[in-house]
Amino acid sequence: MRAGWPGHGQIRTNLYSSRMPTKDAHVPSQIQQKDARTLSISWADGALSLIDVRALRLACGCAHCIDEWSGRPLLDSSSVPDDVAPIGIQPVGRYAIQIQWSDGHDTGIYPFERLRGLADQGLLDAGD
Repeated sequence: MRAGWPGHGQIRTNLYSSRMPTKDAHVPSQIQQKDARTLSISWADGALSLIDVRALRLACGCAHCIDEWSGRPLLDSSSVPDDVAPIGIQPVGRYAIQIQWSDGHDTGIYPFERLRGLADQGLLDAGD
């Protein structure tokens, strides 16, 4: 199944429905584009997270965005365009996804446990 972000390349959706175990609440059963600004993640325990893609970009935990030693944020939020969007999403093993962003950033890995935690805390909520 494939879906594209408007104006951007194609991204794969439903990456995990048949390949991933579905026992753990931190495992997505489906990841798909809801609209141009929202990523929808259905979790194995039945929960649904609607994630604002810019908030997800700003939550990147890679060494370019977060100081590895201190944990201090390095990413200036004003440097991330309001219309930033994923242009590619790839699985990383059985524990994470890696996102290629329209602003050229592609080094962040988003572990499922971290994604679920941020979503459950409301830190990535997409507006309705």
